[in-house]
Amino acid sequence: MICDFGQTYLKKRGIFSMRDLEGKTAIVTGGGLGIGAAGAKELALQGATVAIMDIDESAAEHTSTQIRSAGGKTIVVIGDASSSTDCDRCVSDTVSAFGGLDILFNNVGIQPVASYANVEDTTEEMWDRIISVNLKSYFLMSKYSIPEIRKMGGGVIVNTASVQGLQSQKLVPAYAASKGGILSLTRQMAIEYASENIRVLAVNPGTIDTEMLRVIAATVSEDTEEIVQQWGKGHPIGRLGTPDDIANVVLFLASDKASFMTGENVTVDGGFMALGAWASGAGSE
Repeated sequence: MICDFGQTYLKKRGIFSMRDLEGKTAIVTGGGLGIGAAGAKELALQGATVAIMDIDESAAEHTSTQIRSAGGKTIVVIGDASSSTDCDRCVSDTVSAFGGLDILFNNVGIQPVASYANVEDTTEEMWDRIISVNLKSYFLMSKYSIPEIRKMGGGVIVNTASVQGLQSQKLVPAYAASKGGILSLTRQMAIEYASENIRVLAVNPGTIDTEMLRVIAATVSEDTEEIVQQWGKGHPIGRLGTPDDIANVVLFLASDKASFMTGENVTVDGGFMALGAWASGAGSE
């Protein structure tokens, strides 16, 4: 039996006949919710076996259940992506379960409400936590994944950066620094490993309607939906993005259809960066 998720996919895309990632194995960090969950499901529905790494066991298991119900293969690895031990274990568990690794989707990221402050008022502890989760984890997961990807003859690393790595707004120094760092790391790794057929790319989400965004919106107004709609209207395209909007681009970057792309970042923001400056009051991933 195929769940509603699978039926929706079949209706939208047709039967599972020409799946771009058949036989591939992927790891998705932060795969329990939001962009990570959408990416994990899309990768699985295109034929990849998927390891979901998340610190939130309930969310990770929920996404994994959806994938299995749609006929996909997946495992869950509970761990903190900022931990070297947990990252090493995630890669080892994935290879043990599926026989190799082809795709790493570095997606985990945090922007705690309590982190909104200027540099003077940002605590060292908050700075360290955001940089560790948002940037250090990408280094760690790449460090342990690349040797396994190399064994497969090459593969792809896709990093979730942000429009905050291109422009920035007030009160997010650690988050902005982490996202700018991801873009630089993406370029550096792309140059380092291109000769080994390992492509490294990044996606820059704009304002995406995720659980994290709604937590932030709730601090602005009790009417969260009104705030979300208001932020959406600030985009030329007239709405916020969805996790699926980002997942679709990640799927393309991870596939052979993007075989001549590496070291690049793709902005998916409803035209927000085309405005040339932040629209008043809008949030961002």
